[in-house]
Amino acid sequence: MSLLSLFDLSLIGRAGTPALECESPPGTRLALTFGELEQRSNRLAHALQARGLVRGDRVAFFLANRVEVIDLWLAGVKLGLLLVPINVLYRERELRHILADAAPTAVITSRDLAPHLPADATRWDVDALAAEAAPRSAQRPAAVPCDAETPLALIYTSGTTGASKGAVLTQGNFATNGLALVTSWGINASDRYLAALPLFHVHGLANGLHCWLFSGCHMRLFERFEHAKAATWFTEYRPTLFFGVPTIFVRLLELPAATARAIGASLRLAVSGSAPLPAEVLEQFRERFGQVILERYGMTETLMNVSNPYVGERRAGTVGVPLPHVAVKICDEAGAPVADGTVGELWVKGPNVCAGYWRRPDATAAAWRDGWFRTGDIGVRAADGYITLQGRRSDLIISGGFNLYPREIEEVLLEQPGICEAAVMGAPDPVRGEVPVAYVVTDAAFDEPAVRARLATQLASFKLPRAIVRIEALPRTALGKVQKHLLPKWSGPT
Repeated sequence: MSLLSLFDLSLIGRAGTPALECESPPGTRLALTFGELEQRSNRLAHALQARGLVRGDRVAFFLANRVEVIDLWLAGVKLGLLLVPINVLYRERELRHILADAAPTAVITSRDLAPHLPADATRWDVDALAAEAAPRSAQRPAAVPCDAETPLALIYTSGTTGASKGAVLTQGNFATNGLALVTSWGINASDRYLAALPLFHVHGLANGLHCWLFSGCHMRLFERFEHAKAATWFTEYRPTLFFGVPTIFVRLLELPAATARAIGASLRLAVSGSAPLPAEVLEQFRERFGQVILERYGMTETLMNVSNPYVGERRAGTVGVPLPHVAVKICDEAGAPVADGTVGELWVKGPNVCAGYWRRPDATAAAWRDGWFRTGDIGVRAADGYITLQGRRSDLIISGGFNLYPREIEEVLLEQPGICEAAVMGAPDPVRGEVPVAYVVTDAAFDEPAVRARLATQLASFKLPRAIVRIEALPRTALGKVQKHLLPKWSGPT
């Protein structure tokens, strides 16, 4: 059984049901049924075949959120293509790396984004392709044999520590992930999903798009999250379901109290991921919106691994417990499981884990051991199974023989008046080896001596930041993950 059979529950089984609203072109409301999406994607599939594409061919897309991304994704599944989503914020260095590594037949893009691509890249204009597809047959093309092991997407990691690697995700990976989330989070045809996350990322694609298609709920798609328009979006559409990242939830906290209560009254489930959610944000959202954000944990290479429960305690500061299809163990440096309450690296195993890294046998061999994927994420499991993440293995700070985990220090910093954002990383020290340095975004309430005094009462001495560096903004990926390697290097007191 291929992934398409799950999509058909909506594309064919709910053909007459309203499926999607979006702006296409901008300023014009487009409404489509599931059956119309089926026909659009069939026409596009025929157009792609006419351009010579066959099963296994790689096709990249460099597109902001628009209905044509959905058309392409469905057509790609029907034809057995290997699709390569590319972050629209990437520019020459990142684009050249991905295109050289993936070597796609072409990059489907829009007129506004095309100039950012390398001059030698083969471009297919999305609007011209849509016009070419429009008169073609609306009947589904001949079936292409696909199963759980058929590669579907080549998705590049965010590259927070260097050149990104392409994870080969299969139809089975996407099917397992979508079914687990629809079931675990109670997503059904009566939901209304407000989608503002980018479809080039697994959060918006593997979670959002697939939960929508599997459940048959209604989706309102936006090009991107816009804080100035959020109140109107939520109050007019009245979504029951929303997926976001911590920075989005922080901005939603700025809405007036009455607006927040009205949004919360219709919202059934708000899910946060792609970056750690500060416990303080969860509590403030609960107070203002009357909803407890559900935090979960996943990766490009594995899709979703762990989730707070839909029914049960959503514990602030934790990512919850392993999803039903995933095995998780926490290991020491030697790969031996550690006891609950002991910090270690998360290893995962399950049908959600990708098939490996594209053209990187070395990286694949390093990341897998005896069938387990080494996530590189550091965490600790409580006796009742809840997992708390401490940061990346590469972020670990060893200071005077003590292991320091940046997430713990960052959480304390975010509790201090005047600190809006915080990131902690290690800096070389001739005596202790490394010392923690804090980078903070502040407002007018920030008082460094007062903050340092409070930190001294809340953290062990070896965990206290050697320096607090104020910056205008933390460098982040499109999904809000801090890119610590882009923070300015601290060279010691001046």
